[in-house]
Amino acid sequence: MKIVLSGPSGFLGKNLIPYLENRDVSVVPLSLRGDWCERMPMKYNGIIHLAGKAHDTKNVSDASEYFEVNTDLTVRLFNSFLESDARTFIYISSVKAAADTVTDVLDEEAVPNPQTPYGQSKLKAEEYLLSKALPSGKRLYILRPCMIHGPGNKGNLNLIYQIGKRGIPYPLATFENKRSFVSVENLCFVIDSFLKNDYPNGVYNVADDLPLSTNEIMSMIYEVNGYKNRLWKTPKSLINFVAKIGDFLHLPLDSERLKKLTENYVVSNAKLIKAMGGSLPIDAKEGMKKTIQSFKTEEA
Repeated sequence: MKIVLSGPSGFLGKNLIPYLENRDVSVVPLSLRGDWCERMPMKYNGIIHLAGKAHDTKNVSDASEYFEVNTDLTVRLFNSFLESDARTFIYISSVKAAADTVTDVLDEEAVPNPQTPYGQSKLKAEEYLLSKALPSGKRLYILRPCMIHGPGNKGNLNLIYQIGKRGIPYPLATFENKRSFVSVENLCFVIDSFLKNDYPNGVYNVADDLPLSTNEIMSMIYEVNGYKNRLWKTPKSLINFVAKIGDFLHLPLDSERLKKLTENYVVSNAKLIKAMGGSLPIDAKEGMKKTIQSFKTEEA
């Protein structure tokens, strides 16, 4: 099986390429810079589209950049796929194409309502893909992973890791939240499975089987670094007051950061598991602890 993979230099691409090659999949890396059409192989079995502009947490990117990369390039690549003899197109979208905040549990039936250019550009790409009639024999899978973690990628976990590795008490333990993650190993397993099996076309959330709380993750960080639990249940009223001051004084804790650390974002993977007919190989806690251990190893 020969697969064209866009975005080979990103975190997921660097993990997915060796994962697939170890499972008898030949991967042709494709950069979408310049005239990429000339670099497409003559014959291939499918496309895995990873390339995209990631969410800018500092909010300095122009909105048009997201649509040029996440929407327009996806449209062009998908049109190329439709004209080819390839059978499978896998688009790696994001749960942010559906919602920026989740009050209950996010599933594929939720009406999408993204509030950021990142999510909106991902959704617009999804809508184009789903609007096109697939020729007989072709398959389209839109995978929406939640926050991806794994060795080599601290991402949004970096802030709390920096607290925990020093043994600094975590003062936000009074906030009980639940958040879905997906380990990069589980995501690679899912992509490989969708390449090699016939599942119904459409959109699938990708998340580990269980959500984790920030308190649980902090406990893992303390444990990995040899500290006892240092979770402090500071009154919410005091924390909220400090965060509002942080908005004006640019302190490490402000309202936006407090929200990211304590909000709920639970994603259902029930549709995915039903289609695949089995569970994911890596337990949620096992995968997170492995990621945290890798942070410590990298700094040794």
